[in-house]
Amino acid sequence: MSSPERPDGCAVVTGGSRGIGAAVAERLERDGWSVARLSRSGGGNGAGYRADVSDAEQVEAAFKRIEGDLGPVLVLVNNAGVRRDGLAIRMDREQWDDVVATNLTGAFNCTHRVLGSMLSARWGRIVNVSSVVAERANPGQANYAAAKAGLLALTRTVAREMARKGITCNAVVPGLIDTEMTEDVKERILPAIPAARPGTPEEVAACIGFLCSQEAGYVNGAALAVDGGLAS
Repeated sequence: MSSPERPDGCAVVTGGSRGIGAAVAERLERDGWSVARLSRSGGGNGAGYRADVSDAEQVEAAFKRIEGDLGPVLVLVNNAGVRRDGLAIRMDREQWDDVVATNLTGAFNCTHRVLGSMLSARWGRIVNVSSVVAERANPGQANYAAAKAGLLALTRTVAREMARKGITCNAVVPGLIDTEMTEDVKERILPAIPAARPGTPEEVAACIGFLCSQEAGYVNGAALAVDGGLAS
């Protein structure tokens, strides 16, 4: 039995104004999607919308605007993320809450919001951007690692719940990617990478583009490493 044809709709990329998110938005646009770039600033090229994904009311308002402008949301890339590093013994509650709220609760808020339109279309693609630190301990990032590991569990659960409805939910697991967010850790991590270089946002975007495609309809609940062999 072949998968249903891709219906008309749009894609939303959270954290889409820069770094991996901007590269993903550009890739999806080349693949023929109308793309809304959701961020706290509302900036970036193309259709930019403003929302703090950790706030469910802001997410609801932003998605209503997006649907009014671009149509039903059938692709969601949960990429929004922040870091507030510190050793667990010194990490305060604000550092923990901010990272978990943005990186994990934000992904849930957006996923919860789009499932209705995907169910109506009986077609949808959700991709969560996790991190190699979800599987490989990195001192000073208890909050970030916990949130990114939670994303993998969220991915598998939604995949199981929605598999018969034509909706897939997958994750990419980037290693060291050359972005502004990793500038302060690049020199420390680089020697551990078998590929001996950081990855590019475009390399991550290529993998996400596939997972959002019609051809990836039988890929569900997967965690695709994009890490140059770092977690091997």
